[in-house]
Parts: sequence; C-alpha cells; structure tokens
Amino acid sequence: MPIRNIREEKKALRSFFRGLRDSIPEEERNASDLCMQKKLFQLYQYQSADTVLTYVSKASEPDTFRIIKRAWRDGKRVAVPRCIDGTCQMAFYYITTFKQLTAGSFGVMEPKPAQCQPFDGSGQGSICLVPGMAFDCQGYRLGYGKGYYDRFLSGYQGFTVGLCYSKCVRWSLPRSKYDKPVGMLVTDRFFRKIKPLPALKEEETG
Repeated sequence: MPIRNIREEKKALRSFFRGLRDSIPEEERNASDLCMQKKLFQLYQYQSADTVLTYVSKASEPDTFRIIKRAWRDGKRVAVPRCIDGTCQMAFYYITTFKQLTAGSFGVMEPKPAQCQPFDGSGQGSICLVPGMAFDCQGYRLGYGKGYYDRFLSGYQGFTVGLCYSKCVRWSLPRSKYDKPVGMLVTDRFFRKIKPLPALKEEETG
C-alpha cells in the first residue's frame, strides 16, 4: 500500500478551497456571514465567555469585524493574534479599537504590541474563533500551512469554534497527529458540536 503524502494532499486542497471560497458572490458572502454570526451569538459558549479570541478576517474569509464590534458591545474583551518574527508561533493581544491594528505578516491586520496588553492566562473563560480554508465534520481544519494555530491551540484551554462557509465543509479531510479539532463548527447553514476522535498514531509524511 503506498504511503500517503498528507502535505501534498493538503496543498492541493488549499488551492481548491481557495478558489471555491473566492468564487462566492459578494451578496451571498454577506448573507452567509450574517447567518454564521447569528448562530455564533446564540451559543452558550459565546454568551458565557468574558473574552473572545479571534482572527482578523481578510479577503474571502468569514467576516470577523462585525463579530469584534458585537463582542465589544456585549462587554467582552477581544484579543487578536500577532505572528512572532522568526518563528511559526503567535501571541494574542487585547484590542479596544481597530486603530490598534496594523498590516503584519501575510497581509493580515495584527495588533500593535506597544498599544495593547498581551492576552493573559490559559484561556479558561474565553472562546477562540479559529480560521481555516475548510473544515470537516470531525472538527479538523485545513489551515494555511504554517501551523500557527495548531501550536497555539495545543496549550489553549478555552472553547474553540471553527467558522466556515457550508460549501467548504467536507465529511473528512486529511490530518496529521499534530492537527487539533475545534469544539464546535459554525457555518451559514448549521452548527455542529464535535465529539473528539482518537488521536492518530502515524506521523504526517513529507
């Protein structure tokens, strides 16, 4: 039996899902974002959280700017990630205004450390919104290939939510032993509580 090359499978899938996501018409995207956000705000895990950790959306990603604004209105603290130079790790910082953001790694808006406080604690009492090119029904994500979120999530103890357009959800995606599933998948059409699967024993081939 040939050995699967998970990296190459993921690379091909990223190209496919990037094209699929980019092809969503703006009007449909906006309507899908609103549906997704409504489902998120109805979650007990969101309502009970005192802190929301979230990516700052760009291009064809599910919009988080309205989520950030709503979280502020709901009296929650908001923290967003910044890539640490020279590493594949990231750190979260609290923001209270979009003026505290600046263009950073990969064209993503990141917090200005001099103007923000670092996120403190293990994440208990918080919720983390996790980006992905695609997700599967077991909560695993097709990320962007650098492993930033998998490294962060390995030590995060709060509740995780994957935001994804329903057309980018599949029953199963290739995964390695280092991939971390989210606790809840929220799409424009449904939400799905994830039951953990047994960890993989085999390592990703390259």
